[in-house]
Amino acid sequence: MYIEIDFNSDEAIYMQLRNQIIMGIATSEIREGDTLPSVRQLAQTVGINMHTVNKAYAVLRQEGFVQLDRRKGAVIAIDIDKLKAVAEMKEQLRIVLAQGCCKNISKEEVHGLVDEIFEEYS
Repeated sequence: MYIEIDFNSDEAIYMQLRNQIIMGIATSEIREGDTLPSVRQLAQTVGINMHTVNKAYAVLRQEGFVQLDRRKGAVIAIDIDKLKAVAEMKEQLRIVLAQGCCKNISKEEVHGLVDEIFEEYS
């Protein structure tokens, strides 16, 4: 998996890393049971601090995308608590949709975007 960090972005580096790993899972570039690089290895490859990678992995674990194993490291293991995931998604969407509403983005445009994005994961 290719990780690209935008050091000029306003988004925190650990969140960029988290988001790219989630995108890798969604597009099947990374699959259930795959092992992520060690914290030290990924930090060195990407050119970031080990603590930043560690924080990204901790967030992914907390969100139910990986399990941390002392022998294997970070392993993709999706926690399928669908009700919890739907509730979290609803809260995130509430904010994104409010932003879109403020910018006069129509319901039809939102539906089109959702369909377009879901096609990327099929």
